[in-house]
Amino acid sequence: MGTLNIRIDKDIKAKARKTLSALGLDTSTAVRIFLHQVVAEKGLPFIPTRNPATIRAQWDKEVANAKRNNRSYNTAKEALADL
Repeated sequence: MGTLNIRIDKDIKAKARKTLSALGLDTSTAVRIFLHQVVAEKGLPFIPTRNPATIRAQWDKEVANAKRNNRSYNTAKEALADL
């Protein structure tokens, strides 16, 4: 196992830690998940944008796809198992 050291603004780090904590994740786990997704996607696992129209279009596409496949879950564990 290796170690990754990064420099990040204190404010961003604190806000990220708070957000991740609300999701039940610590920062190290979130970074590991991110890096695994980078490998799986062979690139960034998201489209880096601040354009609200682009973000909304992607969201609408994912929602339409989920509705088309009639997928619904009672727990997060069920949703993760389906991935």
